[in-house]
Amino acid sequence: MQKLNSKERMLRTISHQDADHVPCCFMSFTALRNRHGNNMLALCQAELEMGLDSMLFVPSAPRPQRPEHPDLRGLPIHFHPDVTSTQHCQTDADGSDVLHRKYKTPAGELNVKVRISEDWHHGQHIPFIDDFQIPRAEKNLITQESDLEALQYLLVKPMEEDKACFHKEVTKARAFTDEKGVVLAGGWGVGMDMANWLYGMQNLMIAIMERPEFVSRLLHMIHAWNKERMKTVLAAPVDLFFRRSWYEGSEFIVPEFYRKVVLPIIKAEADLVHEHGTKFCYICTSGTAAMLDFYKASGIDVLVGIDPVQGAQTDMAGIKQAIGRKICLWGGVSGAITVELGTEDEVRAAVRKAIEVLGPRGHILSPIDNITVDALQTWKNVDIFIDEWKRCR
Repeated sequence: MQKLNSKERMLRTISHQDADHVPCCFMSFTALRNRHGNNMLALCQAELEMGLDSMLFVPSAPRPQRPEHPDLRGLPIHFHPDVTSTQHCQTDADGSDVLHRKYKTPAGELNVKVRISEDWHHGQHIPFIDDFQIPRAEKNLITQESDLEALQYLLVKPMEEDKACFHKEVTKARAFTDEKGVVLAGGWGVGMDMANWLYGMQNLMIAIMERPEFVSRLLHMIHAWNKERMKTVLAAPVDLFFRRSWYEGSEFIVPEFYRKVVLPIIKAEADLVHEHGTKFCYICTSGTAAMLDFYKASGIDVLVGIDPVQGAQTDMAGIKQAIGRKICLWGGVSGAITVELGTEDEVRAAVRKAIEVLGPRGHILSPIDNITVDALQTWKNVDIFIDEWKRCR
């Protein structure tokens, strides 16, 4: 077969067509992105120069530009114009500081409290949604079903000025991807992850068992909000759309609730993505074994995040056998354990095994889920990783 460009290789692989070789596209490469000042164009160019496949992600705003949603990449989040928000810090009797944030809405007040730890990195601010505050929350934003009326005022569809800014960014991004021959990716969609941010992880696990109707209502509110954001991104258009679903594995949700409530939402989102001629990429790095039949029924095109070391229930051979002929599998090597900390032999063996088990067709090789540590051993192992991929791809 003649040599393909990166975009052709990626899209053919996702569609389970023959490609010139197994693509290698890092799901996330924070260490390299930081070296390029969070410039996504520069990151993409650097990955291509390393011999990797790459993707350009939009919207590209980095974490510091997303103070209300640092862990949800994508369009800006705004509240209804009648919502006001105030914050203050209170020192408890034991000397520890607790941040308070109150939202006043036309349907009532919502408030959240977070105990500041030594590693709290948001200053005197509590983001609207964020991974970091879940274990530190003294009180979650949502605690009862009556709070959902007020929550609606915090779930506002994208504003026209945001759409205009996004369109301007996409015009530049598309010119770049067309020139470089790489895929344009967009996102993120979100579902259960956001429910965990709003309600608390342990609380949500219990509510799924004891108050499934309430959780269903919350998820459908998030789904309606998420769809409006999806429509803006999909209209770009983009080649790939990503949905973050780290908290939709079986560690966080029982399969029966997934089948009844989550699966229909995923199907609807997959249909929306496909209406725009885009491929749907679903990120879940752990607890996937019990969900494989659901993935086949969902319409997703790619399961992103197969980590054979840190991911529970992520037997690569089992995943390949169950869904690998229908759904593209993205991953195969642990980023944090193998690439950042492993020996040369461990890195090479992991790359070979990933390609052997998950490939050769319908597999995109990647460390999962990120390379974050900017250290000498990390860069040495990244070079080894790429060298071994080139040897056996």
